[in-house]
Amino acid sequence: MARQNCSRERSFPGAFAVRLLLVSLLLVSLVAGSGHAAVGRSADAVEPTLETESDDAAVLELYPDPIRNGDAGEYVLVRLPEAGNWSLSDGDSTVPLRNRSGRVLITPDPEAISGNAGKGATVVEGSLALANTGETVVLRRNGEPVHRVRYTETTEGERYLPAVDEWRPRGLDPRPPIATGPANATAFLLPDSPDVPIETLRRADDRILLAGYSFTSKRVTEALLAAESRGVDVRVLVEAEPVNGASARQARLLDRLADAGVEVRVVGVGASRFAFHHPKYAVADGRALVLSENWKPSGVGGASSRGWGVRVENGSTADELAALFRNDSDAPDTRAWTAFRENRRFEPIPAANGSYPTQFPAEQVTARNVTLLTAPGNAESELIAAIDAAETRVDVLQPSLGREDNALVRATLRAAQRGVEVRILLSGAWYSAEENEALVAWLNDWADRNDAPLTARISEPDGRYEKIHAKGLLIDDDLAVVGSLNWNENSATRNRELALALHGPEPVAFYRESFAADWRGGSGAGRTWLFAAGAVAAVLVAVLVATRSLDFAAVEKWEE
Repeated sequence: MARQNCSRERSFPGAFAVRLLLVSLLLVSLVAGSGHAAVGRSADAVEPTLETESDDAAVLELYPDPIRNGDAGEYVLVRLPEAGNWSLSDGDSTVPLRNRSGRVLITPDPEAISGNAGKGATVVEGSLALANTGETVVLRRNGEPVHRVRYTETTEGERYLPAVDEWRPRGLDPRPPIATGPANATAFLLPDSPDVPIETLRRADDRILLAGYSFTSKRVTEALLAAESRGVDVRVLVEAEPVNGASARQARLLDRLADAGVEVRVVGVGASRFAFHHPKYAVADGRALVLSENWKPSGVGGASSRGWGVRVENGSTADELAALFRNDSDAPDTRAWTAFRENRRFEPIPAANGSYPTQFPAEQVTARNVTLLTAPGNAESELIAAIDAAETRVDVLQPSLGREDNALVRATLRAAQRGVEVRILLSGAWYSAEENEALVAWLNDWADRNDAPLTARISEPDGRYEKIHAKGLLIDDDLAVVGSLNWNENSATRNRELALALHGPEPVAFYRESFAADWRGGSGAGRTWLFAAGAVAAVLVAVLVATRSLDFAAVEKWEE
């Protein structure tokens, strides 16, 4: 599966020293390149035609291009409201479905069907041979068409859902939001409280399930090795292909874990379910740890990023996270790290080593309810509903965000239009500064034109942290959202993301106090001198990209 703007190659073009030199120049200049690269897989070229003469009879799902040799396991799933003289045709052959009703799965290879495809369905062996280049499938009753579906070019390993006009990988079925009840929790910030994640792992006696995007923390590695040595069941799941590949440091640390007997798997092999496996969480016995930060020094190590985190103490949240971990780690698009890393090159990338004060110590809070949100599937719609229900205040903390083409941004603008006070605080990191300055100017101009109580600012860390990497949302005095969901289209619809919605005034009060402090340090004024300097930097970038001395995506996603 193609990953948009994200190469599957492991090597960085050109000498790494040249790239470091450019980074240094940009940092000195405090300017950015041209903004974040889109993180997502390419949209499939699909032009379906749906013609339905019945509200009930329908083609529900088509799977024309399985990963197996010879497309073994392809199928069509239909719904028949009642027994009758039904038939299904692909133009070349017809499968009779006389006296069938309910959900019926038609396949030439019943023995090759696996997973949930045939769950609750009657399986009928039929001689359909769906073309990977496109096909029209017609469901008929008494010879008359009742539902016609046309698809064009397929993507290997994905099935087509006509009702939503979407190709979706096998094994990726949206999960519902899961309420896990009231909970005591530890709310914390990074870089203020880097000991909370590490102590959570060190206290485990039974199990540690750690999931992330990237993994370069030596401290976390040592904690996992110590847990393994005392008999804890330790498992790790990370993204197979982070932007520009895993670093040499990550390879060394994952090698150490695997050599010690820790089960290390990577997500994103073959026909992937996700553009990226991007959540950051851990299950440690009955505790659930969810963060906005990666398992690396700049994140959980407290050496760079402003992040939000929470440790939930009720066992039901941990059990639901464990179920998510098992689902994602056991899927066909995962592979053992030891097999995946064979014959691969890994480039050295320096680790962050900053040091920052603790201004906001971790705090014990009580949540009236905790809801587990995941993407793709439910996180975006649930957050939109919560923003649409906001009455007084919405605070948004993001590295960057989309504009009006983003559903979460549109919901936030709607809230401001009906009088809800909205504050949006974005990162001032060098690689997104120019883009975010433009976003802030656009948002504040929109607020002026619409006479809406919305204000946007760029964060100014002032020695408290290096950059914002948190993905936080606060609504009124009753909802705090902590997790990995970036406010862009790809994150909500293409990535595996995870967030916890904490209901109750105590979690909101903790995060809002820190948000207010970060807000006071922010600036809503455009630093116009950045754009002149940015033009110079853009020329340098263009030259180095043209001469293949710089992998631009590596610069854009340096901190991921």
